[in-house]
Amino acid sequence: MTEIQQLIIREVQQVPEAKLAILYDLIHYFRIGLAKDSANMRQPGLLKGKLGDAFFEPLSEDELQAWE
Repeated sequence: MTEIQQLIIREVQQVPEAKLAILYDLIHYFRIGLAKDSANMRQPGLLKGKLGDAFFEPLSEDELQAWE
């Protein structure tokens, strides 16, 4: 076991029992995310295709208020 693994185990041992499920979910989904093939992940960039005119229309006052 590496030193960092031992440090992590010591930290986990200090977490209250009632919070262990939350910590487990965090670690589990973090690990799953690392295992995903980055080729399948969305790459940032320009949208393919064309945008409809509605995309460029201003938001209604209700929609603007929801952002504030």
